[in-house]
This record gives sequence, structure tokens and C-alpha cells, in this order.
Amino acid sequence: MSIACKNMLSKVMFTLFVVCNSESSAEHNFTYNGFRSANLSLDGVANIAHNGLLELTNKTKLSIGHAFHPARINFKNSTNGTALSFCTSFIFAILSDVPALKGHGMAFVIAPNLELRGSRADEYLGVFNPINDGKSTNHIFAIEIDTNYVPVFNDINDNHVGIDINSLSSDVTSSAGYYDDNNNGAFRNLSLFSGKAMQIWLEYDGLNKKIHVTLAPIKVAKPKIPLLSLARDLSPILDEFMYVGFSAATGSSLSSHHYVLGWSFSISGQAQELNISQLPSLPHIGPKKRSMVLTVVLPVISVVMFVLVFTYLAFLIRRKRKFAEVVEDWEREYRPQRFKYKDLYVATKGFNDEELLGSGGFGRVYRGTLPNSKIEIAVKRVSHESRQGMKEFVAEIVSMGRLRHRNLVSLLGYCRRKGELLLVYDYMPNGSLDRYIHGQPKVTLDWKQRFQVIEGVALGLFYLHEGWEQVVIHRDIKASNVLLDAHFNSRLGDFGLARLYDHGADPQTTHVVGTHGYIAPELYRAAKATTSSDVFSFGAFLLEVACGRRPIEMNADNEEINLVEWVFAFWRKGQILKAADPNLGSSKHVAEDVDLVLKLGLLCSHIDPTARPSMRQVVQILERDSPLPDMSSLGLSFKTLKFAQGFEDITMPYPSSSNSGSKLTGSSTVSDILLSGGR
Repeated sequence: MSIACKNMLSKVMFTLFVVCNSESSAEHNFTYNGFRSANLSLDGVANIAHNGLLELTNKTKLSIGHAFHPARINFKNSTNGTALSFCTSFIFAILSDVPALKGHGMAFVIAPNLELRGSRADEYLGVFNPINDGKSTNHIFAIEIDTNYVPVFNDINDNHVGIDINSLSSDVTSSAGYYDDNNNGAFRNLSLFSGKAMQIWLEYDGLNKKIHVTLAPIKVAKPKIPLLSLARDLSPILDEFMYVGFSAATGSSLSSHHYVLGWSFSISGQAQELNISQLPSLPHIGPKKRSMVLTVVLPVISVVMFVLVFTYLAFLIRRKRKFAEVVEDWEREYRPQRFKYKDLYVATKGFNDEELLGSGGFGRVYRGTLPNSKIEIAVKRVSHESRQGMKEFVAEIVSMGRLRHRNLVSLLGYCRRKGELLLVYDYMPNGSLDRYIHGQPKVTLDWKQRFQVIEGVALGLFYLHEGWEQVVIHRDIKASNVLLDAHFNSRLGDFGLARLYDHGADPQTTHVVGTHGYIAPELYRAAKATTSSDVFSFGAFLLEVACGRRPIEMNADNEEINLVEWVFAFWRKGQILKAADPNLGSSKHVAEDVDLVLKLGLLCSHIDPTARPSMRQVVQILERDSPLPDMSSLGLSFKTLKFAQGFEDITMPYPSSSNSGSKLTGSSTVSDILLSGGR
């Protein structure tokens, strides 16, 4: 080969070497001053606006938005396996259409994959879910920017920043703010929910194993003192190659807009400074600016109208005092939002019969639309003759008023006026599950939808038993108390019979209540409701959904047919799938799911409370994180499953909805007609 050819080959190889190294460096170091031309990996409702603004969430409730840099980044030294130093900076803003109502937060995330599989909305920020939160196998590092207070995660308030490692229970957290270099390092509070842009700097020192997080307003230089510092080696947490990006989520009743304006990242070096002048602008919130004409005319109008306005205000004050509502002591401690009677009257068109969803022994339920927010609601107007009465009304206020979960019907507020009791709930357009299984509906639920309903109720019940500050025993789990939203997601409702007690405390003895066929056998003996008695009711519910039959039905000879015993007979013959609803389909996947649900229903319906699984175990079994126990080893027999024979009927506070011929009538329980979308 000639010398000229050799020189030419050397130049080509050198050029390829430079290009390859340049591309590798580009994957590990990048800067986005706006995202108009960015090739991000977007998931969920995340979107890049026409001006280059990265919008992680929008008005959609219970939604998740993910935005990741598309290329994997090498976070470890391949020789010794130690985590490399890295630095990132980004500018964000959190806005709301209703500034007084806070939604949920967002997070900067380093994760092993782009999908964040199984992540949930609400307080989980689209990063974790109730099952994997806290697991060391997650390999997730995040900076939490949260505007919601969740006691389960040990949050300090509803305006904090935290360093999260494999869990939303932060390793270290602080109220949002910064240390002012121009005022001797004095701490300045910041409101994450102010709608103003702010900048975060995250630095990891791989040599000294330290993490620093700094927060400041967009036009303030990076403070010398970080907001958060944590001595932690990230080598066991991070994989060799990881993805970096953002996650945000909205809730079931409140939502926020989460935006990222610019982002810079670097491995083993300082991240490039963002150019504020090139960043996209945030959307306008709040009222529009007044015109010059109004600015000039307004003082004149104010002088002219002063006497009239003063007189009118005096009239309003006198009127408010005259019709002031009495607030009792228990309401001061527990009350959620209190609605004005006038607003509910307007929302329901004067409680017009055209807006009537249904009625029962407790009173009537109306559909309405709040005049200002246009939010659809359901208003339960309790009658004076109601057997539910003040005691149960207070129980719903106390229990439901503070419960927040995507699979529970939210109690938005209440109203009391001249002895009338009114409860305001989220409106569920698809009504109760009962009518889709037993009411001969025009629209039926396939197995995928039914399994989704089962999972939702299980997660809601798990939250009641273990996820809240107190243990909540529902005591009336059944298909008619499961409501379906617009997307057929399930919400457990009707907390009129609920009982609360502290974790670790012994439940108190009470009178037996519930619906025949769902009541655990030990309640007839001890009259003490527990989480195990709720699990029994859930077992009957599982069989009801999978078989399309009620827990108790009458045969041609007017004899009771017990669903648990009926399914058990098929299981004993090794033919349990013959008990399933024939409308569910016959694919292999459906058969496996139905087989699991039927066996789990029998297990939850065991006569021995100690043999039943907890709701935590039920969720793990449904999500395939834990195997179903060997049924033959649990001592199941026809004798042990004859759970309700020989007991006399008891008087129920709310009659059962069995044999309901219509989609709304035939029941006096709240949720049989509450929030139903039917007419």
C-alpha cells in the first residue's frame, strides 16, 4: 500500500473516531433551552406545545405524564462499578386553573426503563404504585417536587422537595425555599404552586458520595447553600445504563398543569447553564389586565357608586347574619368543604324531578352541575323520616370527608339547612356495577373490564385497611355499592355503615349490619366487625362478579341457593370454571384469570377468619406478585363453607338490592342509586 493511501486511511479512521466520541458525548451531555426540536420519549398525556414548552400533565384527571431523554446514559464506571458524578439543572412551573385548589406534584427521575411499568397517578406521581413503593429492586432515584400532603409517605407539608430512593418516603426533605446569598444566607420560602417558574440544580459527587439539591426563583443565581444534602453512595441504586427524565400525575378530583421550560444534563462535568431568554413562555393564568379606559373610569365610578355599594354591603351583612348556619363542634374538627344551599339548589335546577337519579328510604339523589366550576355532582338529600339519620350522616362526614383514593367515591362536601341533610359526591356517569351484572343491561362488561373493577375495589379496600391514618371497616361491600366512572373504573362507595379505629386497636362490639349473603359468619356470634369480615364480603363480591350470580338466590322451590357453596361444589369436582359466567369468553388468558378469581373468592369466604388473606395479600395475588396458596392445604370442605345456615334473618339498616328488576330501584342503600348515570 502506498504512503498516500496509508495517510488517507489514517485520516478517515481519525475522523470516524472523533464522530463516534462526539455522538457518545452528546448522549451523556445535553441542553434543551425549550423543547421545540427535542426528540424526547413521551408517554401518557405528556406533550410538547407549539412554543417548545414541555407539558407533562393537562386537565385530565387521574392521568400520568412521562418525558425522558431517549438515549440511555452510562452512570457507572465499567471497571469498578461505582456511580459516576453527574449534574443536571431544569426550570419548571406548576399551575392550576383554580389557583386555590392544589393538585399533585412532579419528579425528576433516573430509572432503568422508559415505561415505569405499573406506576399510578394521584400521590404516586406516576413513579411507583402501592405494591412496589419502597422495594430495593426498583433502582429508581428521584427528586420529588410535591404540592400534596400524604401522611403515608411521611410528608412534612403540602409544599416540599425531597430526595427519593426507591420510594416516595423521602430520605431527606425540606419545605420549598432557598438560602439568600444577598442576605447572609437567610432562608426564603417559595410556593411551588405559585405558577411561577423556578430552577433546580441536582449534583452528585461520585468521589465523596454526596447529593446536593438547590432551588431558587428563575432570575436568582444558584445559591451557595443547597436546600437538601444527603451523604449516600448511589452505586447500589443505579444500574450501569439508565434513563433520565420527568414524571407528573393528577388526582381524582384536583389536577395541576406541570411544565418544564428548559433542561441541562452532564455526566462527570458541570451542566451547561440554561439561557433564560430562549425559554418558552408559560400560559396565562388569572384574570386579564384591565384596559386603560377602565383604569381611568374606575375611580370615577367608585366615587359615584360608593354610597350604593356601602348600602348594598350592609344589606348583605345583615342578610348573612339572619341566615347564618349553625356549626356544631364535631363539624369544626372533621368538616370537608361546606356547600351553600343556594349553589346546590341552582346545580340541581331546584331539585327538579328531571335531575332525579333515584330514591329510597333515606331520601332522594339528584344529579347537578355546580354553577361556577361546572363540575358534575350527585347530591343526596336525606329525608326527615330517614332511618339513616344524623348518626350515620356524621359517620359519612367523619370517614369519607378525609379519605382520598382513586378507587373510592369522593365526598366533596355537605350542607345543612333547616334540618335538611345534604351530601355532595363525585358524579359517576355509569352508575353501579350491580346493574351491569344483574340488571339485564344493554351494555355488558367483558372479563377485562370486570377484572379491572375487581382490582380497583381491592386497591380501595387495601387503602381503607392499611393505607390511611386509621383502619376503616366498610361493612357493606357488594356490587351495588361499587360505582363506575366514565371509563368504567371502579369506586367503592356508601360509607354509611363504616367504622373506624386506630391501627393496633381492638374493634368494638356493635350490632350486626350489612346485606344477607355478604355478612361473615363470625359477626352473628361476636358482632365485632374486623378487616377479616370485610375480606369475607369481598370474597362474596369476587364470586358475584365472576359468576354473574347473587350471593343468595332462590330456586324454583323457594329455597335459598348459597353462591359460595355452589362454586365450592364445582371446585370439589375439579370443574370450577363451569361456575363462571358463560358470557365471559373462553380464551386461555380469560380462563386463567377467572380460575384465579373463583379460587380467591373461596379463600376469602373461608369460615375461619384467620384462614382468610389480608387485602394486601389479595392485591399481591391479583397483580401476580404472589402465588395463590394451595387450596387443598387450607382444610376447605363442604362443612366449613356452609357459612350462613341456621342463622335467623336479621333486620338490616339498608335492605338488600337482590332481585332488583330495574337499574335504579329495588334497594334502599345509598350507593344503589347514588351517582348513577341511569334515568
